[in-house]
Amino acid sequence: MKTLFTNIKKLIQVEKSPVKWVAGTDMAKLPCIEDAFLLIDEGLIKDFGFMNQLPHFDDSVSMVEMDVSGRMILPAFCDSHTHLVYAGSREIEYVDKIKGLSYEEIAKRGGGILNSVKRLHNATEDELYDSAMERLLEIAGFGTGAVEIKSGYGLSTDNELKMLRVIKRLKETTPLEIKATFLGAHAVPSDFKGRQTEYVNLIINEMIPQVAAEKLADYIDVFCDKGFFTSEDTARILSAGIKYGLRGKIHANELDYSGGIQVGVKYGALSVDHLEFVGDAEINALLGSDTMPTILPGAAFFLNMPFSPVRKMMDAGLPIALASDFNPGSSPSGNMKFIMSLGCINYKMTPEEVINATTINSAYAMGIQNTHGSICRGKVANLFVTTEIPSYEYLPYSYTSNLIEKVMLNGEFI
Repeated sequence: MKTLFTNIKKLIQVEKSPVKWVAGTDMAKLPCIEDAFLLIDEGLIKDFGFMNQLPHFDDSVSMVEMDVSGRMILPAFCDSHTHLVYAGSREIEYVDKIKGLSYEEIAKRGGGILNSVKRLHNATEDELYDSAMERLLEIAGFGTGAVEIKSGYGLSTDNELKMLRVIKRLKETTPLEIKATFLGAHAVPSDFKGRQTEYVNLIINEMIPQVAAEKLADYIDVFCDKGFFTSEDTARILSAGIKYGLRGKIHANELDYSGGIQVGVKYGALSVDHLEFVGDAEINALLGSDTMPTILPGAAFFLNMPFSPVRKMMDAGLPIALASDFNPGSSPSGNMKFIMSLGCINYKMTPEEVINATTINSAYAMGIQNTHGSICRGKVANLFVTTEIPSYEYLPYSYTSNLIEKVMLNGEFI
C-alpha cells in the first residue's frame, strides 16, 4: 500500500542522497521544499518534490492520499542516548536536588545510579519490558522514530544481561528502530568499592564475552568521568569491546575534564556524550575524527549544570548531535521537541541547527545515517506531520505545546 501526502506546507530536511552528517556553518542550513508532495511505498520514502511536479498515478495503483494543507512534515527524531529501561522513578532524589545536594553527594549516599541498580535487581524481565514499552510508546508519540537504549543499571553479569535481553525484546516488538548499548561501566557497584580494577576486569573477562556471545549489544559505553571510570579504565574496556565488534559510545566530561573525549576519539568511538567540559584540546581531538559530539541538554537542565560550549564547537567546524538522556535520575523525559527548545534557549542554537542535531546528526550517532534522519529516497519512512503551524521555527519556540498531529514509522501510522 502506498501513501501519498499532498499539499505539504513545507517538507523539511530533504536530501538527494544520504550525507554522513552536517557540521560547522552547514548546521545553519536546512533544505526544505514548500508546497510539496511525498510518496511512501512499502515502508520507504519513494519520491517527493513540488506539487506542480506531482506525477500522474494510474487508477489501478492502490494508494491512500492525504491532503495535509497547512501542515509540515519532518523526519522523525533520532534519540541517540537514553537509559529508558529502568525499574522505578527517583523523584525523592529530585527533592534532594531542590534542597541543594549535588549529583555526587546523592551518589555517595547510595542514590543515583546505584539506587536504580538496587531496583533493577528486584525487577523481572517482564516488569522491565512492560514499563519500558510504555516509555517507548510515549516518545514515539512525541515524534521519535529511532532510539538508542543503554544497559548500566545491572552492574553484574546477570543483571546486565537481563537488561540487554529486555532491550532485544523491545527491538523485536516495537516499530521504533532501536540500538542497544552495553554500559556495564556505568558505575562501580557497592560490593566492588575500593576494588575498581577488579570490576573493570570482570567487565572485560566475563561481561563483554557473554554479551557478544548472545549478540545483545550494538555498542559499548563507559562513564569516563570524575568519580567514575578513568581514561585508563575506559581505554581497556573500549579495546576489549573492539575485539568483539562493539564500537564505543562514551559518557565523557559531564563532571570535569576527564580525558574521555580524547580516549573516545583514539579508540574510534561513534560518539562522545554530555561534554559539559570542553576546551581547545578536546575540540582539536574531535576535529578530523569520525566521532560525533553529542550534547544532552535535558541532563544539564535538570541538574543545573554548566552548558557545553556548543557554539564554540560549531564555529570550529564540528558537527553537533542532541539527545534526551532519558533516565530516572538526571533527565526524566524523552521529549525531543523539548530538547530542541533547550538547544535554542540554553545553547543559543538556531532552529535549523537543532533540527539538524536531532535528525541527521543524531542518526549518525546511532550508526543509522544511511537509513534514517532525513527525507531521502530509499530511506525508512519515519516521519511526523505537524499541526497547522506558521513556520518550523515555531516547533522549538512553542516549547510545551504538542504540535505533532500524526507519526509514521516504517510507513505505518502509529
